[in-house]
Amino acid sequence: MSKDTIGNLLTYIRNADMNKKRTVRIPYTTIGENIIKILLREGFIENMRKHQQSNKCFLVLTLRHRRSRTGPNRIFLNLKRISRPGLRIYSNYQGISRILAGMGVVILSTSRGIMTDREARLERIGGEILCYIW
Repeated sequence: MSKDTIGNLLTYIRNADMNKKRTVRIPYTTIGENIIKILLREGFIENMRKHQQSNKCFLVLTLRHRRSRTGPNRIFLNLKRISRPGLRIYSNYQGISRILAGMGVVILSTSRGIMTDREARLERIGGEILCYIW
């Protein structure tokens, strides 16, 4: 039985967002931490910190909320896993699709690490398409 850590990470975040949770605790993995750093840098989440409980590490995420006069409004995260353990999807830098005309983010796993579609196009490098976020 294989584990899809990226799929689990996206599901944790998606479920917390749908249930109007402000924070979510995710098991720590290095690839998960790299994806979360991209989400943090792109402004989809507000904060990330490591938390250690006994001998296990967790990432605690604070989801982003917009403020309005009537109260905080949630920003709905649309997360879609593309490449999965049973079907890997690869693309060169020219074939990476643009999500919402550049408003969304495509996260890729390349030979130079985890990066966004914009970074991959600038460096002219392709890789495995992990997920779409908008």
